Amino acid sequence: MSARRVVSLVPSLTEAVAHSAPGLLVGATDWCSHPPDLAETGVVRIGGTKNPDVPGIVRLAPDLVIANEEENRAPDLAALRAAGLDVLVTEIRDLPSALRELDRVLVRGCGLPRPDWLDAAADAWASPPAPLGVRAVVPIWRRPWMVLGRDTFAGDLLARLGVTNVHAAHAERYPRIPLAELRASGADLVVLPDEPYRFTPTDGPESFPDLPAALVDGRQLTWYGPSLVQAGAVLARQLRGAVG
Repeated sequence: MSARRVVSLVPSLTEAVAHSAPGLLVGATDWCSHPPDLAETGVVRIGGTKNPDVPGIVRLAPDLVIANEEENRAPDLAALRAAGLDVLVTEIRDLPSALRELDRVLVRGCGLPRPDWLDAAADAWASPPAPLGVRAVVPIWRRPWMVLGRDTFAGDLLARLGVTNVHAAHAERYPRIPLAELRASGADLVVLPDEPYRFTPTDGPESFPDLPAALVDGRQLTWYGPSLVQAGAVLARQLRGAVG
C-alpha cells in the first residue's frame, strides 16, 4: 500500500522524499532545509530531530513517519508508535547501507517507483574521482572538538575519495579529541565541513596552522539523498583545492 501522507524526522530523507514525490510530505523538522520551498508546499514544521512535537505529528495523521536510529531518539519513536503511527527507522553507516535504506524508504515504505536519481547516485560512486591519497583529521564540532571516528557515512565517502580518516579505528563514532592531539595526529589535511558545526575560512583553519584546510560542503559529505549524484565530484574538487 502506498503512503499518501509522510512525516520525515531526518533532513536527508526529507529531501529524498520531496525530490522523488512532491506533495507526499506533510511534516518535516525545523532542520530540514532542502528543498528550500518546503513551506510553500504546505509542509508543517514539527520541531527538531531530537525534540519533535509528538502530539503535532499525531495530529497530522501520517501514513508513515521516517526516522534514523542515530538522528532521532528512541523514546520519541516509541511514543509515535504508541500513538498508532507506522514508523520506519533507517540505519546508515556507509554508502551501500545508505543506498539500500533509501530504496527501503522510497520504494517499500512510500510505495514509489525506484527513482532515477538513486541509480544515478549508485553509478556515480561506482566510478569515483581519482583517489587523493591523503590522511586527514575531520572535525565536526568545536568547543569541545569532536571528529569523525569509526563506522560513519561521511567517513566512508571520504575513504572512497582516497582520504584516510586518522581516527577511523577509534572506539567511538564521534570521539572528543583535544586540539593538541588533533594537531599531533600525523594528518596531511584537516577537513572542515560546514555542518553540523559551521566551519568557515575564519572559524576552524586557524586552529590547524601547520595543515592545509579543506572547507567542504557538509550536505555533500553527510546527507544521503539526491545530493549523492554530484557529491563525489563536488567533494573531490573541494579537497583537491586544499592539497593542490
